Amino acid sequence: MLAILREGRPVQRRLTIPEGLTARQVASLLRGTEGLTGEVPVPEEGSILPETYAWEWGFDRAALLRRAQAAMARTLAEIWAERAEGLPLATPREALVLASIVERETALPEERPRIAAVFLNRLRRGMPLQSDPTVAYAAAEGGALERPLTRADLDRDHPFNTYRIRGLPPAPIAAPGVAALRAVTRPAQTDDLYFVANGEGGHAFARTLEEHNRNVARWREIERRRADSAQR
Repeated sequence: MLAILREGRPVQRRLTIPEGLTARQVASLLRGTEGLTGEVPVPEEGSILPETYAWEWGFDRAALLRRAQAAMARTLAEIWAERAEGLPLATPREALVLASIVERETALPEERPRIAAVFLNRLRRGMPLQSDPTVAYAAAEGGALERPLTRADLDRDHPFNTYRIRGLPPAPIAAPGVAALRAVTRPAQTDDLYFVANGEGGHAFARTLEEHNRNVARWREIERRRADSAQR
């Protein structure tokens, strides 16, 4: 204790910014962390790297945010430089946008490269991405949607509604982590064009619409059985 007092070494604290948070959620996390000081703006969506950051009591919130933004800029540049050939992505920014969608689509690390491949295959064919998380982002006006999606949400004209637009939305929908960024720049090798929840926490993939429709029917049956059980 005497050595610590003599050297005056401050206690290192750590703040983890989880993958998949929106910019508003990141700002809220920083504002709610005791020991940080100062105001912090809502950052540009997708501009911070989800990671654990060390800081000391009294550290400035805006400075910590800038550190996370610098980490994203550096990491994105490194991952983009190592990308696979032939991707239908023209810029690091497009990779960031797609990675944010992949991040929100699955929590399973092993699925990310395959889901990325589905979206990249759709981009190559000019098919709409039809990603529910983008619709939820639009419905919540950039926030986190607290209710299930509706048919009206899917039919709404909005630049983030990838059921209505073709190609990528105009900006990220969340903060993607390193794994999601690597997934879109080094995707799985597959011809899959579709995926749907499989009822086990993951997804069932398909190359054809016919196969996908069978997977959807199975998922709906699982949902029906769960609803029946909940009512008993």
